[in-house]
Amino acid sequence: MLEGKAMVEDSDMPVKMQMQAMSFASQALDLYDVFDCKAIAGHIKKEFDEIYGSGWQCVVGSNFGCFFTHSQGTFIYFQLEKLKFLIFKGASSTP
Repeated sequence: MLEGKAMVEDSDMPVKMQMQAMSFASQALDLYDVFDCKAIAGHIKKEFDEIYGSGWQCVVGSNFGCFFTHSQGTFIYFQLEKLKFLIFKGASSTP
């Protein structure tokens, strides 16, 4: 496990949820090749969907850009080893 080496760059998640996000990322890096970002992201998304309900999104890589809207209290962006992790739950739109 790589816990303790993650660096949170930005987040509005509760601390407990942040710790789970970093733990799931570490777990995924133990299970999958570091170059298999899609599998790593899928693992993290699956864990969050199971615990906090569906609708979670996860992006993993070393160089990416994005623009998104998220539900309050569901966003974290952190680095673990050489990879960046973006996890959030999409905001629901009301007509």
